[in-house]
Amino acid sequence: MGASWLHGVCEENPLSSLIGQLGLPLYRTSGDDSILYDHDLESYALFDMDGQQVVPDTVVEVGETFRSLLQEAKNLREEYVDDMSVSQAFAIVLERRPDLRMEGLAHKVLQWYICRLEGWFAADADKFSLHCIDEEELLVGGHGLMINGYAPVISALADGLDIRLDHRVNRIVRESGTVQVHTEDGKVFKADAAVITVPLGVLKAKLINFEPNLPEWKESAIRDLEMGNENKIALFFDNVFWPNVEFLGVVAPTSYGCSYFLNLHKATGHPVLVYMPSGSLADDIEKLPDEVAASFAVHQLRRILPDAKEPVRFLVSHWGTDINSLGSYSYDAVGKPQDLYTRIRKPVENLFFAGEATSDNFPGTAHGAFATGLMAAEDCRRYFNENFSNLAPFQPVMAMLRPNLYLPLQISRM
Repeated sequence: MGASWLHGVCEENPLSSLIGQLGLPLYRTSGDDSILYDHDLESYALFDMDGQQVVPDTVVEVGETFRSLLQEAKNLREEYVDDMSVSQAFAIVLERRPDLRMEGLAHKVLQWYICRLEGWFAADADKFSLHCIDEEELLVGGHGLMINGYAPVISALADGLDIRLDHRVNRIVRESGTVQVHTEDGKVFKADAAVITVPLGVLKAKLINFEPNLPEWKESAIRDLEMGNENKIALFFDNVFWPNVEFLGVVAPTSYGCSYFLNLHKATGHPVLVYMPSGSLADDIEKLPDEVAASFAVHQLRRILPDAKEPVRFLVSHWGTDINSLGSYSYDAVGKPQDLYTRIRKPVENLFFAGEATSDNFPGTAHGAFATGLMAAEDCRRYFNENFSNLAPFQPVMAMLRPNLYLPLQISRM
């Protein structure tokens, strides 16, 4: 229900060594330079609201138009000093370039491409920054779906560590070179330093009270960086009744009305479809009871397949309102400074910060979160070496893994 992809199936990916050593299989969903980022147009089926399948030629032609529209929008950055939303940039380009305007079914397909762009940023196109739209470094090697999820990765990293579950922290006190971490149930943990990896949404909501307050340069960065929302509604069926493609989509007059279903049967063999709304649509669906949200997803599916069965069970995520996340992953809002990730990651005395919202190069990704965790650990180690010279060197908790050993990733496409 959370992170599913390895974005950049290559040796340069900070997670690839770990995933390779664990022997975890991946399912390739796209190669490099796909207009859909984590998917390509090798295995899909798009339909209109009346259940008529969109012919592949139309999808490809509109995809090229979308690629041109996006590039023309990026070119506006050379003309406009002030930032603007991607949606506003699209409007300017379409006003100047009548040849890029779409009508009828082609317009609906274009909205579907915009819908998938919004899914990448977990926000509506009128919310995220044009200046920062290509800030993330896209690694080579395409994109791979983690067939067994990320649970085996987490388990390997947690092996041998003292993990305390159900210990929600609500207060962190810095005093005389020490840190006190207070939990909701009144427990206090004392240490010489702390690494803080809670999601950006938790920091923005001030659910943890820092004493003394964090410096203004860090608090303003936390305020200015935005947290997006993308949810999953997993529908489990008795058997497969849909086309043998990687994803299904519904095109509509607006990106808000479009739909995207990930076919997990293709990668895992299980009869599961995952409906994935993002941005304001995700926010609106999250206000519904789980049963109603699942019914909405089934209703969207029946636009494609009128005889679609009822699921035997379902799972619904609530990342936007989950008290432990308050969002899915970060994005750059319009007109904000471009050093926000750096400032959120920067240590404050003996407090060190990590997570996807602290990654300059790989925001919004699992490997970005992992990489910043390694950076925070190194910063912490350096702090101890400088301030506690009589301490024995740290022993690596990941000793069972060989950080410099790279085993080829097991990735295929069936």
